[in-house]
Amino acid sequence: MIRRIFTFSFITVLLSFAADSAYAQQKPLLGYNKLKTYVSYFNAIDTETVKNYVTNDGAYGWMAKNIPLFECPDSAIQKIYYYRWWTFRKHLKQTPDGFIFTEFITPVSFTGVYNSSSSALGHQIYEGRWLHDPQYINDYIKFWLYVDPKQKKPHLHAFSSWLADAVYNYYLVNLNKNFVAQVIPALNTDYSQWETEKQLPSKLFWQFDVRDAMEESISGSRKAKNKRPTINSYMYGNAMALSKMAEVLGVDSLKNKYSQKASELKILVQDSLWNDSASFFEARRPDGSMAGAREELGFIPWYFNLPDDKPAFAKQWDQLTDDKGFNAPWGITTAERRHPLFRTHGTGHGCEWDGAVWPFATTQTLKGLANLLTNYQNKGSMTPAVFYNELRKYALSHIKRGVPYLGEYQDEKTGYWLKGDNPRSSYYNHSGFCDLVINDLIGLKPRADNMLEIFPLIPKNQWKWFALDNVLYHGHRISILWDKTGTKYHKGKGFIIYADGKIIMRSTRFKHVLVRMPV
Repeated sequence: MIRRIFTFSFITVLLSFAADSAYAQQKPLLGYNKLKTYVSYFNAIDTETVKNYVTNDGAYGWMAKNIPLFECPDSAIQKIYYYRWWTFRKHLKQTPDGFIFTEFITPVSFTGVYNSSSSALGHQIYEGRWLHDPQYINDYIKFWLYVDPKQKKPHLHAFSSWLADAVYNYYLVNLNKNFVAQVIPALNTDYSQWETEKQLPSKLFWQFDVRDAMEESISGSRKAKNKRPTINSYMYGNAMALSKMAEVLGVDSLKNKYSQKASELKILVQDSLWNDSASFFEARRPDGSMAGAREELGFIPWYFNLPDDKPAFAKQWDQLTDDKGFNAPWGITTAERRHPLFRTHGTGHGCEWDGAVWPFATTQTLKGLANLLTNYQNKGSMTPAVFYNELRKYALSHIKRGVPYLGEYQDEKTGYWLKGDNPRSSYYNHSGFCDLVINDLIGLKPRADNMLEIFPLIPKNQWKWFALDNVLYHGHRISILWDKTGTKYHKGKGFIIYADGKIIMRSTRFKHVLVRMPV
């Protein structure tokens, strides 16, 4: 147990209050007309069979208070950005134990109390970290750490999780050190519980594919204790996050403990789960043999920047754009298309991960690709154009009968949602999109220091203008504009960053920048 009491001076409190007041007085540069138009359209095409905390009638008001605003020349990406926020708030539920986000819009028998499910918890926190009101994500994190364990049948460990990693990345947006201090003891206990339940003598972790939320996969099993890139990458990410949170709090013993665990897992994953002949991270069976299947889960190590920066590892990404690998008309397949067991487990009867397109996995792969492009020297054949094209394809996949839709999983050739009209599949909160736009496409990279970093992945000359506005970051309202000619926003030509309505950076080129934030 960590016992630390954080105190803040009266002056700090006054400064914080003044900053909050100044923030409240700022008006977004983009205005709310576009948001209002989208919400009106989404409401008009919706039957709203389920109503949670924010109904359709209240969607515009809630979104105007909580989300970053965005516009760009790509109508598909722009529309789905707002659609995903509109669907996300549908899952916000107020309970006697605080706010939570559901995965299924309708009650499902295998979920926990309040219809809670932990399988997409990491995605939901990454997405929700950009909401202006922190109570929603604060409550949700505390629900899983303090409320779920008290249930007769806890559900947090029903699925593998990168919870600690998500909590740290949430912290990087708001720098709420007090919240980190509050939850880190429970996160420390949770990591130990995973070690007790799923760690082998080799120090690698095992998991059933169904408990990875990836059932009926080519490499997986509901009985065999396979060592999978999924849970091992998650636990590496969690260890790294715990080490960094401990550093923030000044707890060196905890920092060193988890730094060591992360270092060990990094070596083990690269030594044991890398199939050199296939040039791919794969699952390994209990008998020591490799699964012999390239699956999308092999890209997950890059979600946490786990692989070494070497050409041999970067070569794996060639499979992403290979038509016999993972490239398909409607998205990234969950298994390589050349494999003899591709799409052989049936269709729509259960939840087949043998090749169909899953937004859950697409989110992980795109995040991993963004990390490769921003944090690695060896990128193989990957470029910002690949990221952009895959994100756009992902946006275009959000459709059913001609209107925006989000479901569980899709046929890779036709885009047909494989759960059909099953109500549980509608607005399926099992993936992310808005965070990919903010954090990866526009490239707002949250940091623990007082710097604002933008590392865009928009291909050169792709857009003449865009704006990401009304972003709450480190207690400041951030606006990021690109106007090549100066005729779109009439703020001058080029790349401009505002903090609380004041320009903190201006450049003639849209590029990777690091800018000091106001105190």
